Amino acid sequence: MPQLLVTAAVTLVAVAVTFAIARARRRYDTIDTFWGLGFAIVAVAAFPFGDGPLSLRVVVVLLTVVWGVRLSVHLHLRNHKLPEDPRYARMGHGPAKMFVRVYLFQAVVLYFVSLPVQFAVDGTGIGVLGWLGIAVWLVGFAFETIGDDQLRRFKADPANRGRVLDTGLWRYTRHPNYFGDACVWWGLYLLACSTWPGAATILSPVAMTFTLARGTGKPLLEKGMARTRPAYAHYVERTSGFFPLPPKKVTPR
Repeated sequence: MPQLLVTAAVTLVAVAVTFAIARARRRYDTIDTFWGLGFAIVAVAAFPFGDGPLSLRVVVVLLTVVWGVRLSVHLHLRNHKLPEDPRYARMGHGPAKMFVRVYLFQAVVLYFVSLPVQFAVDGTGIGVLGWLGIAVWLVGFAFETIGDDQLRRFKADPANRGRVLDTGLWRYTRHPNYFGDACVWWGLYLLACSTWPGAATILSPVAMTFTLARGTGKPLLEKGMARTRPAYAHYVERTSGFFPLPPKKVTPR
């Protein structure tokens, strides 16, 4: 599978370029904007080397690019007017350590998570699991896009300062965008399952889901919310942490 070597090289070059841009901007959180775009780049790089039917390769690459570009645009528009993410400021490393501990690490994670896409382009076609994967991707993309838009509108209203968003998709899960993100990658994984090597990449969506639900995604965000919004504790009690569920009936304290 020559695409595995090509995409590895492309990923490293793309991350190095992103690091150079971050240094020029004096903002190491530029890697957040690159995250989604990086997957799109990997998918495009893998496309010409795949042995699968053209229809399958086009669908896999298109879904990956649409998701990745939307996420990158969303994060850039959200972050570029704000101060740098304090997580990066607290690190206080020199450029070399920052490149290795953040950028190179992100490159490895990105490459590993994107394995289903890289193997899917060698698939045999879009079968039952493939169509199921497309459906799961659509659900995830809808949750992520709608959830992000609802949160953006909520934050844009000065009357909501200090309040907790608990309407729309946020009524059923505290993180519709994270849930949607996970669904997107499970959908892409199902598209890779037309071959055994593709099915063997199951640890990639598992790793993405774990990161979102238990790693650097949900837990870190909720710690900050609990400190700054007193009503958040009650919201946590009645609202599912990840998978969308009807809200619980909890009496306010």
